[in-house]
Amino acid sequence: MTLYCGIDLHANNSVISVLDEQDQVRYEKRLPNDLAMIVGNLQAYKDELSACVVESTYNWYWLVDGLMDAGFEVRLAHTGAIPQYAGIKHTNDQTDARHLAHLLRLGILPEGHIMPKEQRAVRDLLRRRMLLVHQRTLHHLSLQSLVARYTGERLSSNQIKALDTEALEQKLADPICFGAQITLAALRWLNKAVDLLEHEIQKQLKTSKNYDLLTSIPGVGKILAATIALETGEIKRFPGPGHYASYARCVSTDKISNGKHKGRGNKKNGNKYLAWAFMEAAHYAAIWNPEIKRFYQKRKAKRHILVAKKTLANKLARASYHMLSRQEPFDVQRAFG
Repeated sequence: MTLYCGIDLHANNSVISVLDEQDQVRYEKRLPNDLAMIVGNLQAYKDELSACVVESTYNWYWLVDGLMDAGFEVRLAHTGAIPQYAGIKHTNDQTDARHLAHLLRLGILPEGHIMPKEQRAVRDLLRRRMLLVHQRTLHHLSLQSLVARYTGERLSSNQIKALDTEALEQKLADPICFGAQITLAALRWLNKAVDLLEHEIQKQLKTSKNYDLLTSIPGVGKILAATIALETGEIKRFPGPGHYASYARCVSTDKISNGKHKGRGNKKNGNKYLAWAFMEAAHYAAIWNPEIKRFYQKRKAKRHILVAKKTLANKLARASYHMLSRQEPFDVQRAFG
């Protein structure tokens, strides 16, 4: 008899439910998040298990990797796409685990992508870099607005980068000068941290044709290319360029019926890191390539600047899909001709 396992994963424990082909519970227990204990309890059912389904929560790495290393077939449930229960008023952790196993048995489980373990660490370093870059931008803008608020002087980005402690003392009086100096110190530390991360990422990155293909996009360097490639994973998992652009959050979520606006879909569906990467790529491509710049300026003349940039990001996402699928470098005529 084939069995199906659902695991409702929490911060410090997991509820495991094993169902048979009639949805009857064969085993169910709440266990602490101890890999040896979980594997030991499932070992008796290993030969009959079709697969173990684990929720795609923030802490799934250790459990999925551990089960796979122990020889279990594992599926990662796409939590946001799982259909809700029908006709059940009361739910708990046990019913959640059973529901995962039930969807697996029916063959309708929405699955997430399990990135290979050896690529995951570098991808997470790139995500850490993105977080620090965002924080650096916040400190940069904060310092810029602070100076403008107290002096009326609007400093450019390069002027902010050139500031030092003495320059701040000339512009601002205590105690606000002290706050500006702290912000400047944080900005310098973030610059150093980003540089260190980029150096480590360059050391850890393995040679890949996908990186070389993506760097053929104007303005896309090694770090941005690695971000796009590692957040994308296996390109074959996307049925077409539209699905890939949607995953990168580069498509509209408007709902239109009979020419009338009926609301919006979930704008957060997709990969936020990939969305950021393609917006960065759009920004730099519009600077470095004349044809892309013309396309961007035409869109910007008709729509809001962010809409124009998102349109450009959508074009680059679709072009990237074809580049990675066909293993061909970027062709600006094909993408924007």
